[in-house]
Amino acid sequence: MSLEASMRVVCLVPSWTETLLQCGVTVVGRTRYCIHPSDKVASIPVVGGTRQVDWAKVTKLKPDLLVLDQQENPRSIVEQSAVQWIATQVTSVWDVERELRGFHERLGQPELAVMADRWRRVCEQLASECRNPGWLELPGVMEWVRQPGRDVDRFLYFVWKDPWKAAGPDTFIGSVLGLLGYGSRMIPLIDRYPCIRPDDVDPERTLLLFSSEPYPFHSEKKIVEALPFPSAIVDGECYSWFGVRTLRFLEKCALASSQ
Repeated sequence: MSLEASMRVVCLVPSWTETLLQCGVTVVGRTRYCIHPSDKVASIPVVGGTRQVDWAKVTKLKPDLLVLDQQENPRSIVEQSAVQWIATQVTSVWDVERELRGFHERLGQPELAVMADRWRRVCEQLASECRNPGWLELPGVMEWVRQPGRDVDRFLYFVWKDPWKAAGPDTFIGSVLGLLGYGSRMIPLIDRYPCIRPDDVDPERTLLLFSSEPYPFHSEKKIVEALPFPSAIVDGECYSWFGVRTLRFLEKCALASSQ
């Protein structure tokens, strides 16, 4: 094993923690939100959250590299860090291959390059397919609360409540939905995660998708059932940026579409 491949990494990005572990990287510190895979992270010390870090704990771990993300971690962590760092930027499925190759150059693990190739292949395959899938073909649905009728031609993807927040097309979630053939039916929103209420849209034409994370809509189904809309609860770990977990989801979708 090369010196680079044996580098000790503290990862403050939950999606990267699982991905790096999958690729054989030595992760010696994590956030409390890094919960996958449970059997491996249980023995990795927690050094804080994604926004606050216990630097004394980090120092004791003697890391060679700190992994950050521009969307998830504040600039203050970079300013406080005495450890070399790398900050990724993943806002679309098309960003992931680039970041994996950057990790490969920095850490030397061959599996990172292999995973980068997998990302490229699955994105290219799904993007090349001309599809107009029906609502009931939407993958990642945990439960249909009320199935859509024939007049439904658009949708919103909710990630939060109090206040209500939806994901716009210019997000990682939007890029996944676009790759799967649903992008043209996503209601255009000015901001990436704007505040928008269900009663701001037409219940006769609009399907509401409720993510299981970060807001746990799957455990608060009564909220969804009370709304006069066709609706479904979807697995947020499929559509949000969850690293290798999202890759497996996309590969499963690609395999299903080719059969």
